[in-house]
Amino acid sequence: MRAVASLVDLLFTLYIFLIIGSVFLSWGRISPYHPVAQWVRRLTEPLLGPIRRAMPQTGPFDWSPTIAIFLLIILRQVVATLLLRF
Repeated sequence: MRAVASLVDLLFTLYIFLIIGSVFLSWGRISPYHPVAQWVRRLTEPLLGPIRRAMPQTGPFDWSPTIAIFLLIILRQVVATLLLRF
């Protein structure tokens, strides 16, 4: 079961880095039609979109990646703990 817990931990970590990558892409001058930008958006928007819609507007800063990463870290710990108990 330790191998499954390690794989799940790796997947959570990769998704967190993908969210961080989406933040960097939004700061850069890359076209939103670039295949990499579209791929990153397609993978991160299912999590970031609902968080973004649930939050009040806070000016030009988008807090949804920060909140998503925080939630993913907590969820990763819970899932890892549950997997290691079985």
